[in-house]
Amino acid sequence: MDDLFTDKSICNKTVTRDEMQALTEPGTLTNCNLEDEDLSKIDLSGWKFELCNLRRTNLAGANLEDTTWKSCRGGFANFTGCNLSDAVFTASDFNNASMKRSTLEGASFERCKLTGVDFSDVKAIDISFKETLLINVKMIGISFRKANLERLDFSQSDLRKCDFRMASFENCSLRETIVDDARFEGADLRGADLGGIRLGDASRFRGATISREQAAQLLSEVGLMVR
Repeated sequence: MDDLFTDKSICNKTVTRDEMQALTEPGTLTNCNLEDEDLSKIDLSGWKFELCNLRRTNLAGANLEDTTWKSCRGGFANFTGCNLSDAVFTASDFNNASMKRSTLEGASFERCKLTGVDFSDVKAIDISFKETLLINVKMIGISFRKANLERLDFSQSDLRKCDFRMASFENCSLRETIVDDARFEGADLRGADLGGIRLGDASRFRGATISREQAAQLLSEVGLMVR
């Protein structure tokens, strides 16, 4: 095993929990298979994962601070209670993963697919998303205050109590989202799809800027026509 890990780089192999625990310094996993592996509560801080298969991998309680995830596939992975501070996710698919109670302070997601991810009870100061699918996610109480939100699809997501004050939306979707007790004061929503929002929910957007077309769309939900 020593010959495989001398350069702290592991390529094109199935990696087990015992092998990961045997490594004392962070390195890079490239095109490795970790599917269904139990990596819970292991210190993997600083590791880089590229083109890896992490489907249903159990990472609950692991230390994943300063990790990098590039072009990985991790549907239904379990990140419950992880430390993901300053982690960087790029062009990866973690659909239906659980990130409940994880620490995501300073974490970033770009060009990722996070459909169905559960972000319940996370610590998420300075978290950032760009060009990412966030369809049908649970994301209650996360702050996006003053954020520039670009190409994010929140369709059908639970965004209760989220803070979007003074945020700007560009090519985003809030279609059929749950926005009870969310705050939008000072937000620029002209770049957001508000389809499926009932007029009764429009009060959630009090203090935000919308376009004439969006106003007409909201009124059309109750059968009123703007001419």
